[in-house]
Amino acid sequence: MGNSRRMGTTMTTYHQRQRVFNVEGGCYAKAIDLTHENEPEIFDAIRFGAVLENVVFDASTRVVDYHDTSVTENTRCAYPLSHIPNSIIPAVVDNHPSNVVLLCCDAFGVLPPVSVLDPDQVQYYFISGYTAKVAGTEQGITEPTATFSACFGAPFLVWHPVVYAEMLSHKIQKHKCTAYLLNTGWIGGGYGEGKRCSLKYTRKMIDAMHDGTIKAMLEDGEDNFDTLPLFNLKVPRSLPGVPDHILYPKDGWEDKEKFDATLMKLAKLFEQNFQEYADRCPQSVREAGPQVE
Repeated sequence: MGNSRRMGTTMTTYHQRQRVFNVEGGCYAKAIDLTHENEPEIFDAIRFGAVLENVVFDASTRVVDYHDTSVTENTRCAYPLSHIPNSIIPAVVDNHPSNVVLLCCDAFGVLPPVSVLDPDQVQYYFISGYTAKVAGTEQGITEPTATFSACFGAPFLVWHPVVYAEMLSHKIQKHKCTAYLLNTGWIGGGYGEGKRCSLKYTRKMIDAMHDGTIKAMLEDGEDNFDTLPLFNLKVPRSLPGVPDHILYPKDGWEDKEKFDATLMKLAKLFEQNFQEYADRCPQSVREAGPQVE
């Protein structure tokens, strides 16, 4: 679950997945800066039967320039599920997921790329619906701006966000799911200073969720995890195929004091946003978010 351009569609097409189970009829993917090297499944899905929107192409060769944003940065491609090689058609499963992943893209570069959430944290971060607007998500956006959309879809909610959060938490606990916050944003610094976490590392983190690596670490004990200050997020110390310095965000920053200041800035933004929902939440959920003294 996540907002626009958080790599959600990319994650569903990962070639090592046994099946795609969170899309019904197809996908509506962002096409800006699309390359076969970075997103081969989506790139190859663009063939007869797919529909491209707002893209620029050569009138003679009909070759699309996915880097051209002269029409809009919101270039898109719609393609059917049958264009995904490892999909099951019809897209129906008869069991509940074992992992639930909340997606965000932290352009401030202070949140860990992957962290484990407890039931109260699931509600807090689901209600918050945090991400950051960066260049490429909306026209006119040139620097990162924190944005919050309750339940990752505030305009479409009928009930109060807390109702949906409680439903989600109940399902997770009932079916013994493990919940994660997956951050596809920046490491080693914020937008303009650091770099976006490599897709190959993000996929290794997802592998560690699905193959039971992180769950085994949880069962083994707290020594396998670090805790991010203020946010109290549980961060794996080591994962197969992922450099350790990437997992804990502060390790990648040269200016440690600037990291601490930026972390505090983001924590205050979370706290300010959550005030709108705090009166409907139990104390345990209110305390599951950043604690700013």
